[in-house]
Amino acid sequence: MALDQQQGIWKSGRKGGKGRATPKGRQLDDRAWDEVKALLGDRPRRRDLLIEFLHLIQDRYHHLSAAHLRALAEEMRLSMAEVWEVATFYAHFDPVKEGETPPPDLTIRVCDSLSCEMAGSEALFDALCAGHDPARVRVLRAPCMGRCDTGPTVEIGHLHVDHATPAKIKAALDQGDFEPVIPAYETFEAYRAGGGYDKLLTLRESGDWEKVQEEIFAAGLRGMGGAGFPSGKKWGFVRANPGPRYLAVNGDEGEPGTFKDRFYLERTPHLMLEGMLIAAWAVEAETCYIYMRDEYPAIHHILHEEIAALEAAGIVAPGYIDLRRGAGAYICGEESAMIESIEGKRGMPRLRPPFVAQVGIFDRPTLVHNVETLHWIGRIAREGHRIKSEIAHNDRKGMRSYSLSGRVAIPGVYVLPAGSTINDLIKAAGGMAEGHVFKAYQPGGPSSGLLPASLGDVALDFDTLQPHGTFIGSAAVVVLSDKDSARGAALNMLKFFEKESCGQCTPCRVGCEKAVKLMQDESWDAELLEDLCQVMTDASICGLGQAAPNPIRLVMKHFPEEVK
Repeated sequence: MALDQQQGIWKSGRKGGKGRATPKGRQLDDRAWDEVKALLGDRPRRRDLLIEFLHLIQDRYHHLSAAHLRALAEEMRLSMAEVWEVATFYAHFDPVKEGETPPPDLTIRVCDSLSCEMAGSEALFDALCAGHDPARVRVLRAPCMGRCDTGPTVEIGHLHVDHATPAKIKAALDQGDFEPVIPAYETFEAYRAGGGYDKLLTLRESGDWEKVQEEIFAAGLRGMGGAGFPSGKKWGFVRANPGPRYLAVNGDEGEPGTFKDRFYLERTPHLMLEGMLIAAWAVEAETCYIYMRDEYPAIHHILHEEIAALEAAGIVAPGYIDLRRGAGAYICGEESAMIESIEGKRGMPRLRPPFVAQVGIFDRPTLVHNVETLHWIGRIAREGHRIKSEIAHNDRKGMRSYSLSGRVAIPGVYVLPAGSTINDLIKAAGGMAEGHVFKAYQPGGPSSGLLPASLGDVALDFDTLQPHGTFIGSAAVVVLSDKDSARGAALNMLKFFEKESCGQCTPCRVGCEKAVKLMQDESWDAELLEDLCQVMTDASICGLGQAAPNPIRLVMKHFPEEVK
């Protein structure tokens, strides 16, 4: 019997007061409790599974009613406040209080990132809002969905519509199937037939992790998630701490303009999985957690299928790979925020030190790698470091995967030498789109700001862009033309940061909001904006607030005529 069903035990604080039949707060509804228990089944009621359980309720009922949240809190022995704060933090959950009208069962999300905005997402959003009854269909603006090469992109339920138009949306609605389309990919059987996992099994039997680390060093591999830390060094840092140890795969590529991880996972998922298992072997990880963004439902399907195949083949024990589903929060791309989310909490970045290599998941040493990093680890382990180290261009070594979108003829993922320039990328993509003249480019996502076409011969790699006040980040490259506004692009970027700030620190939370207001003025107050940028850079807890000023500063520097 639940505590709130025990009669007469809740006493009034006033002398002589009558006993209460129930505690204060929301009461437990038996029907909602039964429904929640049926959804959870025999799953363990662990605290770190809270977000997974919220997804179960959201998927089944298309919202999170107060009664279901109260029942979930009871079932997990958590306070209602803990459940509510997590449910309200993530964009893909719809908590509904008593007396509020739940959202309609069908939601259409229109991507409003820079690439999609350039492709006409604003006009599409307006047309969809005008063409649908809001009581039956909800139309929302949404941040980047990782499909920048096919913008404007729309998501209906879990179905993505690329190069979306009102006619395409109508056809999808008439068809009524809102499940993701699963692309053709290399399955476990095909990968194994080509020698896949032979290297992993050999290493497990007689391998030396330090020799593998030396191969990673020799290849010059650095983290492909944005920070660019030398990948091999992490292994030694994690192993230096006593176990148990964990590995976490950061699959939350939420930086607008980035879609390289999706590109690889939708084609060759087992290269990443073998790279992950090699890295896990190297640090003796007890569990591998894959944190995959919710915007990639097809990849969730692929990974569920292929992890099951790995378990069936005996390559991993059941449960050794734990696939976790994000819930729509850009900040969870930051490794410590991702770890908080894996633990079932709000994705709030942690103060450092200690670093996650020392205190990570469940306060244990944790190795964190990005999807593309593990893809390269898998290839280097199988083919040797020369696949990267013997390629040189513009005094840079190795290869990079560039997500290229915007005003180019053929947007997509291009694997080119690390010393490639934006001019090289545009050439690889078939030149500029017809009728467009190259004006500016975003070298590494909104966090990197904008550079002018006059800097088109700068190598797009680690350490080469820093002298120009920017960085390569996740290599999310967006090309602007003479028909685009640099000022407007910067405003799009700051609006994104304003929405996606986790709210933990004032410099970022308030700074992004104030920056957007100042940038909407007819002319920019350069002195005031620079003062705001300096405060955000110096005082923000994590990279979001520290890098958000880059679009402002670079537009004022390179495109002053647009903001005076």
